[in-house]
Amino acid sequence: QLQLVESGGGLVQPGGSLRLSCAASGSTLDYYTIGWFRQAPGKEREVVSCIGSSGDDSANYADGVKGRFTISRENAKNTVYLQMNNLKPEDTAVYYCAAGVYYYCSGRGDNMDYWGEGTLVTVSS
Repeated sequence: QLQLVESGGGLVQPGGSLRLSCAASGSTLDYYTIGWFRQAPGKEREVVSCIGSSGDDSANYADGVKGRFTISRENAKNTVYLQMNNLKPEDTAVYYCAAGVYYYCSGRGDNMDYWGEGTLVTVSS
């Protein structure tokens, strides 16, 4: 059974950076599509970024984070990262990583099979 644990969230000022980590146990992430999602208070969960399984590694980003966020894998550590630069107050949310067997991440993550507990990112001065 795949288990995912996010870390790296916290409080950061606008314009700052954070790197979120999604560490897996119980199985290798190599064969899964991995997505980062977020949910802000009062809003629906939304996809932030999605990366294909190892060997594919094609990455997609929500329009609002393109050019600021980067998703990557480190297979040796069975971990996926989300590097977030130039953070804005509207990026404030709980961020979740999820793994799925489909080749894409649906907008709200309905097709993902495994989820972490989430990590809170707060962007505020």
